[in-house]
Amino acid sequence: MAMEQVENRRDFLMLATGAVGAVGVAGAAWPFIQSWNPSADVLAQATTEVDVSSIAEGQMITVPWQGKPVFVLHRSAEQIKQAQESDGADLPDPAKDNDRVQKPEWLVLLAICTHLGCVPQGVGTGEFGGFLCPCHGSHYDTSGRIRKGPAPNNLEVPHYEFKGDSTLVIGKAAA
Repeated sequence: MAMEQVENRRDFLMLATGAVGAVGVAGAAWPFIQSWNPSADVLAQATTEVDVSSIAEGQMITVPWQGKPVFVLHRSAEQIKQAQESDGADLPDPAKDNDRVQKPEWLVLLAICTHLGCVPQGVGTGEFGGFLCPCHGSHYDTSGRIRKGPAPNNLEVPHYEFKGDSTLVIGKAAA
């Protein structure tokens, strides 16, 4: 019987030592793993709220989001018509206007040319009624699609959603 008690005691001590060691490793690893989470200043830039109620039809504003400019254009009926008529055109990067907007009257685009990262000029400066990147001559239409020039892709549409009728939220909130 004495031998059984020793084995049980030894088994218990081995299990207890292993458990304490595992808790110690987990406790030491936790701060390291937490350091991988985004910092507060990065989380603060995750989304940008824009009050669109004061933007007149045909007017465009540029807002910062994550350190990048974003065009918010309140498109006129003529601009919407131009964009939708161009859906059937031979486009270098085909995309339908309805797939690029949530509401036809609002166009939200990352204002960075897809050629070399320049900031295009505002709406109405390009040959197709849209945007012009003057650095190398990329022309975008009223849906932000590349129509002429060296840019390989359309202007990017960031994730956005409308919160009510007058607030636009650009980006995704951290989960």
